[in-house]
Amino acid sequence: MNKKILLWSITAALAGFLFGFDVVVISGADKKLQTLWESSDSFHGWVVMGMALWGTVVGALFGGFPTNKFGRKNTLIVIGILFAVSAIGSALSNDPYVFAFARFIGGIGVGASTIAAPAYISEIAPAKDRGRLVAMYQFNIVFGILIAFLSNYLLSGIGENSWRWMLGVEAIPAVLYILFAVKLPKSPRWLLSQGRTEEAKTVLNIIDPTVNVDEQIAEFESHSHENDKTETIFIKKYRYPLMLAFLIAFFNQLSGINAFLYYAPRIFEEAGLGESTALLSSVGIGVTNLVFTLLGVFLIDKLGRKTLMYIGSIGYIVSLGLVSAAFFFGWSGMAVPIFLFLFIAAHAVGQGAVIWVFVSEIFPNHLRASGQSFGSSVHWVLAALIPSLIPFLFSHELIGPGVVFLFFAFMMVLQLLFVAFLMPETKGKTLEELEVVMLKKNK
Repeated sequence: MNKKILLWSITAALAGFLFGFDVVVISGADKKLQTLWESSDSFHGWVVMGMALWGTVVGALFGGFPTNKFGRKNTLIVIGILFAVSAIGSALSNDPYVFAFARFIGGIGVGASTIAAPAYISEIAPAKDRGRLVAMYQFNIVFGILIAFLSNYLLSGIGENSWRWMLGVEAIPAVLYILFAVKLPKSPRWLLSQGRTEEAKTVLNIIDPTVNVDEQIAEFESHSHENDKTETIFIKKYRYPLMLAFLIAFFNQLSGINAFLYYAPRIFEEAGLGESTALLSSVGIGVTNLVFTLLGVFLIDKLGRKTLMYIGSIGYIVSLGLVSAAFFFGWSGMAVPIFLFLFIAAHAVGQGAVIWVFVSEIFPNHLRASGQSFGSSVHWVLAALIPSLIPFLFSHELIGPGVVFLFFAFMMVLQLLFVAFLMPETKGKTLEELEVVMLKKNK
């Protein structure tokens, strides 16, 4: 693999590290903040904990515009700035409303990163390596999650303001990321869409010196000329990739993954573990996530996207069913953590490794950012709604954790049917070849 392509992909994928860290770091401050501000379960879930996720919805809804208008690289730089501002603002907050606003800003960065980073990597990557290169974004997400869990555990005993340090430390990787992103070249496909052919040729020559650049550009432009630049993803022509983006994002969140990551320590405490043990178990979740994401990254271009989704779906159903049973039957000790480790492993090797790769592949070049914006928006609307409801659902006497996890298990049965009957395989094809496949499937 071209070393420069690898370096550029890793740099862009570091937006995923900030995404993972930002989403999960709040879990260590969860109960401290509710006690500090004496918040009700509803206010705490929707405002204090949930506002960042509503920011991701805004970032996902509108992140496609700057990604198309100003380019993938420039958008990635702005995303880094948003993360830095959010980290500092959260750490210095003295009331829940300022805190929620600061977290909202970080959420915008998360939502926009799910569009700009996978789009950038997919557009510079050779077809044979595209899966593993784009999946590095997911690897960085889980690496960020692990570091956030570990950071929370290490900082948890430094005093009553430990939550400020937990949240503020994110500013350090955010600033470093900005400095790295400035050095990235612009996406060649984006440059061509802007009529900047000579700049695109320079980048394409670096990507693969053995390929005839003029032929590559001719292939791109032939597809570009066939498409009406006034098209949107919502016309009949693109209903098949639109449906695929909706369903993979829908099922990703209906697995309960974000609800679990946000409230891992609380869930472990609900299962009977002490606070310190719950935080340490969360670190174990982060390690499991990282190891199985690495496995998914290794396998995605070998076995394909669809095979990994089969493996993940079956793993989801088994693990979520066991977690639900543990709560219903009162299984104590380490039963719940073990079952949740299995759940995380299933997610990491399946949906976690596949979603951002798949959504970045199924739309044509001129609509890629818009298509990713749609898929990300579905993902983040549900990611905002579901975790915001968790404190209420867990505490409700007629619902509780057992019912919640049983519902998630049922939704994963439906995901298995989606994979079996609707999901195509995309490995090994160029983005232009996939455009033809999607149009044929639509007919």
